[in-house]
Amino acid sequence: MKNHNQKLKHLSQAAALAGLVVTLAVAPVQAATTLSDIFQVAGQTNQAAKRSQAKIDALTEETRKLLSEYKTVLKEIEGLKVYNRQLEKQIANQEEEMAALSDSIDKVTVIERQITPLMLRMIDGLEQFVALDMPFFTKERADRLDRLRETMDRADVAVSEKFSVLFRAYQTENEYGRTMNTYGDTIVINGTERKVDILQLGRVALMYQTPDGEETGMYNKNTREWEQVGNEYQASVRQGIRMARQQATLDMFSVPVTGAEVAQ
Repeated sequence: MKNHNQKLKHLSQAAALAGLVVTLAVAPVQAATTLSDIFQVAGQTNQAAKRSQAKIDALTEETRKLLSEYKTVLKEIEGLKVYNRQLEKQIANQEEEMAALSDSIDKVTVIERQITPLMLRMIDGLEQFVALDMPFFTKERADRLDRLRETMDRADVAVSEKFSVLFRAYQTENEYGRTMNTYGDTIVINGTERKVDILQLGRVALMYQTPDGEETGMYNKNTREWEQVGNEYQASVRQGIRMARQQATLDMFSVPVTGAEVAQ
C-alpha cells in the first residue's frame, strides 16, 4: 500500500513537471504572437493617421481656397453695392429727366397749336409784302411762297422744320434789301412786253436796260409801272449791270431814284 502511494506521488510530480515544461514552451509563442499583433496594429494606426493627416491637409487647402473665394465674393458684393447705388442715382436722374421731357412734350403740344396759326399769318404777311414790294425776282419769290404753303400742309414735316423753312424765307427777303443783282426778264413797258436786263439795287432802285443798250428805264414805286428814263443814265446802268455780273470792279454810279409819294 505504501509503495502504491509512493508511485502515485511520483506520477503526480511527473505530471506537474510535464505541465510546467509545456507551459514554459507555450509562453514564448504567445508572447511573440502578441508583439506581432501590436506592431501590426501600430502600423495600421500609423497608416490611418497618415490618411487622416492627408484628409486634414486636403480639407485645410480646400478651406483656404473657400476662404479666398469667400473674400473675393465679398469684394464683388461690395463693388456691386457701390455700382447699384450709382445706378440708383442715375435712374433717379433719368426719372427726373423723363418727367421734365414729359412736361416739355406737353408744352410743345401747346406751342404747336399756337405756332401753326402764327406761321400761317407770317406767310400771309410775307405774301402781302412781296406783292407791295418792287417786282424783282417775281417768279422765284412766288414759287417760294407756294412751297411754304405746301410745306405747312404736309403732315410728315415737323413743326420745327416748317418754322425753319419760313424763317429762311424771311431771311432771303431781308437779304434782297442789301444786295445788288442782275438777271434777264420780260416786262411790260407801255403795254408792250420787252426782254430786258434787270438791275436791282437792294430796295433803293430797280432799273432795266434792253440788251442792245438803246433803252434804259426804271420801276416807279409811286405809279407801280416801268418807265423810260433819259440817256444820261444809259452808261451808268450798263456799268451797274457789269458790276453785278462781276465783270467790273465795284464803283460809284448814278441811278434814278423815285421819291416818296406825298400822302394826300
